[in-house]
Amino acid sequence: MSAPTTPASVSTADEGSNAHNTSIDHSQSEDEIEVEADVVKGEGADRKRLFSKELRCMMYGFGDDQNPYTESVDFIEDIVIEYITEVTQKAMEIGKTGRVQVEDIMHLVRRDTRKYARVKDLLTMNEELKKARKAFDEVKYATGV
Repeated sequence: MSAPTTPASVSTADEGSNAHNTSIDHSQSEDEIEVEADVVKGEGADRKRLFSKELRCMMYGFGDDQNPYTESVDFIEDIVIEYITEVTQKAMEIGKTGRVQVEDIMHLVRRDTRKYARVKDLLTMNEELKKARKAFDEVKYATGV
């Protein structure tokens, strides 16, 4: 059987906003659907990509090709940006108004043991690096180098 060619109504809802309907024609190519989705979301190709280099390295580290498709990297970056935005907005709601603090992030990930452990590890490493830099600067200052 082939895919139906009649438009299907899709309802999507953003958190805290009213649902809106978009129409998808299944006879369209994937590229046309992606362009329509970008227009509906208000995203464009002119947005600066912030994490492309890092995501390419991470994708390679997790088994992708050394030079992954640009579309794949852009798609993953969109997901990452969306996640960061959502977490930041939630953190702003639970903590002091208009400020995001480490405790707010810890509160949000407290039930996800893997994320919570990773946040604690990163915070511990950050403190160790600060102490090491301070000790290095003290030795450097004391020797006059």
